[in-house]
Amino acid sequence: MSTSSDTSYFSSSFTLGILGGGQLGKMLLYETRKWDITTKVMDPSKDAPCRLACNEFIHGDLMDHQTVYKFGKNVDVLTIEIENVNIDALEQLEEEGVRVYPTPRELRLIQNKITQKLFYVDHGIPTADFSRFAYTSEIQESISNGGLHLPIVWKSAQFGYDGQGVKIIREISDLKGLPNVECLAEELIPFKTELAVIVARNAGGSGVNYPVVEMEFHPEANQVEYVLCPARIDDKIAKKAIKTALKVSEELQHVGLLAVEMFLTQEDEVLVNEVAPRPHNSGHYSIEASYTNQFEQHLRCILGLPLGNTESKVAGVMVNLVGAEGHEGEVYYENIEQILDLRGVTPHIYGKSLTRPFRKMGHVTIVNEDMQEARKIAAEVKQTINVISKKKV
Repeated sequence: MSTSSDTSYFSSSFTLGILGGGQLGKMLLYETRKWDITTKVMDPSKDAPCRLACNEFIHGDLMDHQTVYKFGKNVDVLTIEIENVNIDALEQLEEEGVRVYPTPRELRLIQNKITQKLFYVDHGIPTADFSRFAYTSEIQESISNGGLHLPIVWKSAQFGYDGQGVKIIREISDLKGLPNVECLAEELIPFKTELAVIVARNAGGSGVNYPVVEMEFHPEANQVEYVLCPARIDDKIAKKAIKTALKVSEELQHVGLLAVEMFLTQEDEVLVNEVAPRPHNSGHYSIEASYTNQFEQHLRCILGLPLGNTESKVAGVMVNLVGAEGHEGEVYYENIEQILDLRGVTPHIYGKSLTRPFRKMGHVTIVNEDMQEARKIAAEVKQTINVISKKKV
């Protein structure tokens, strides 16, 4: 196995470890295969999308200390595609000389939404007002005593992902059925739109940012439906969003990619919602539209290679493909041949054999010289393709 000072990553014995074998890992493996970098992946699912594209696949629990530690001892650099991993094990590995990116310090801060929000407050980063609670049951009492006023956004402190662990509370009855866990109650911001900026930074402190993207969300699933790059905002707002994202990056001192999600308020203020220290849904457009896609950029960051050009070649719109409501079981991509007949359309299928309502099954990128035309084609894609099961629920 290579030493930590070895920079011969290509066609060598150097091994990159990836915790998590989902679609983000799969797309990262597109780039490692392009460069012939040896990879080892671990995921709790035997059917994880990464299992076919890596050099070695391990079936294991990402939250188990010994399992993560043992995995990490056999790689040179360790990275993640999901934040829910055993951080104690990562800290031990780091102390023993394994390079871990993002760092355990950064992951520990981000993994808990409360510590993440406190970080913003402590460093003067604009964010929505919030209150902390040890248990969800305390929120009702706070509302009754006048401490909180509806509507609010309830967020589980930990283990929220892809719209899970988040709910808008407009009435007391909306609290029913929520897990009684550590959480926060956040002010509901009547925003114009949601924006995101991906910042790439290496261990030496050099950093670059991608253009501001605009995100359109599904109202029920709380998942991104469309990502548009460039965002349809004026230059002044774009500069403000980039400045805010760079401040988060600077204060966090992250290594790798950092996706900074933000609200644009009715008064054109930019508020940080949350961050993800890894390749992100808001950057998928970059595979077709950018000079350097986000997955290659992540590798450049964590391996200490020169950072790539983040500019876009053309306008890009990403459409998420999620499981249709009322369908569960073996997946079928209805009308996929029809969207392939549209100009500038590229589907990405994640390799999940079973669908269920709102499960992320793939995405489609539409590139075009004109953003309005790209958005128009994206709407046609959304209306045409259906992610259904062969057997209806």
